[in-house]
Amino acid sequence: MIVAFSVTPLGVGEDVGEYVADAVRVVRESGLPNRTDAMFTSVEGEWDEVMDAVRRAVAAVEERAPRVSLVLKADIRPSVTDGLTSKVETVERHLAQ
Repeated sequence: MIVAFSVTPLGVGEDVGEYVADAVRVVRESGLPNRTDAMFTSVEGEWDEVMDAVRRAVAAVEERAPRVSLVLKADIRPSVTDGLTSKVETVERHLAQ
């Protein structure tokens, strides 16, 4: 499964990079395959381990912010592994044609 999620602290002003870094740090320390871009962090693995990483990432932001917004999108396909890489490679292959 791949989960793309965004954690946004509310009530802390416009500069939220430091808070988002706390969440991303948790995901990276989980050891699960992950990728962060300007809008989302994507993480891949089994349901329980991915959802635990998301829960802990939200908790890291919640420790310092009075309110937290979470947006989450999941692709649940048990037979797929390395989807973070293979999905992008497929699109790039089509773009190269």
